[in-house]
Amino acid sequence: MYSRFYKPKPRLKTQKEIELLRKANAIVMEILLYLKEEVKPGRNTYEFEEMAIKLCEKKGVKPAFKGYRGYPYALCVSVNEEIVHGMPRKDKVLKEGDIVSFDFGVIYEGYFGDAALTVGVGKISEEAEKLLKVTEEALYKGIEKAHFGNKIGDISYAIQAYVEKYGFNVIRDFVGHGIGRDLHEPPEVPNYGKPGRGPKIEIGMTIAIEPMVSAGTYEIEILEDGWTAVTKDRSLAAHFEHTIAITPKGPKILSRI
Repeated sequence: MYSRFYKPKPRLKTQKEIELLRKANAIVMEILLYLKEEVKPGRNTYEFEEMAIKLCEKKGVKPAFKGYRGYPYALCVSVNEEIVHGMPRKDKVLKEGDIVSFDFGVIYEGYFGDAALTVGVGKISEEAEKLLKVTEEALYKGIEKAHFGNKIGDISYAIQAYVEKYGFNVIRDFVGHGIGRDLHEPPEVPNYGKPGRGPKIEIGMTIAIEPMVSAGTYEIEILEDGWTAVTKDRSLAAHFEHTIAITPKGPKILSRI
């Protein structure tokens, strides 16, 4: 346990490490995009867990989430008001108009990949379409601020300001994070905050930026399974995530094919 006076510093990565992280994250996104194409009414969420595991085996990587802090599955599948850490279930069947978030990670040669996306099931409401669009755009607004010399708070503020401009709220109980040989490394990357605050962004940092956005309140509840986080008012929630590297030329998205 760290003293409240001690803040661990991020471990800056070499070019070789960044390349390994790029390969890990490209695999994550390839699997996520495959799952996205398989979304349709009538599918239960456990089917996506099986798909993800088979794809990991095919690509020779380990699922990063399975067993992490006791989480029993490879994939997080969160539907509608579920924000994050939704458990795959055979009795959870997707229906027309739902939205579903996939959060997934792998381990490739000792390095972690981590990304997330949200997709509509068939035809979705205008509000849901807007929520998905704003959440994904907020992710890129945050990435735009991930430059050497800026502060983590610049990323946080850019996300929050963009989301709130459209009448939505960022979830405050979960944050982005550093990533490398561990799934979660310093620094934390909140989705709300003030510009010019927090740790300095340095070349060689690798971070996962992941806005989680609610159409209603930012307050959350954890369901009886001990994992699934839902919006307190049961409003819709969306989640998008990229892992990036800070380079002399600016932020480089690693979770891109």
